[in-house]
Amino acid sequence: MSHFDTIFLVDDDPINNLINKRLLGKIGISENIVEFLEAEEALSSLSDLDPNQSLLIFLDINMPVLNGWEFLDRYLEMYAQRSDKIVILSSSIDYQDRSKAQGYEIVSGFIEKPLTLDKIRIQLEKYNQD
Repeated sequence: MSHFDTIFLVDDDPINNLINKRLLGKIGISENIVEFLEAEEALSSLSDLDPNQSLLIFLDINMPVLNGWEFLDRYLEMYAQRSDKIVILSSSIDYQDRSKAQGYEIVSGFIEKPLTLDKIRIQLEKYNQD
């Protein structure tokens, strides 16, 4: 199973972050899970990480101030040299959102909330095939 040096949970809902952190903790793919209520803060924190660290980001789309799409655009501007795995984790069931996410090469998955152990495992299996 894949292992990551760090996992970022970027969601403006603290309850979602708490539940997702516990689920990810059960799977044991990282000892370092960091929660962000604001996408801007997550972007800033990326500059503190070694670009060679393996990072998995679960990113909500609908957030105030800086939404998920804006996060992805800024990420590409600021951290193009990084090779992180970014998974959209959203309550959106809109086909256009899923299609837009596929337009970003850095997005490796789109998971509908709520996150479950099965959904995590399915996503991780994709990385093991890479």
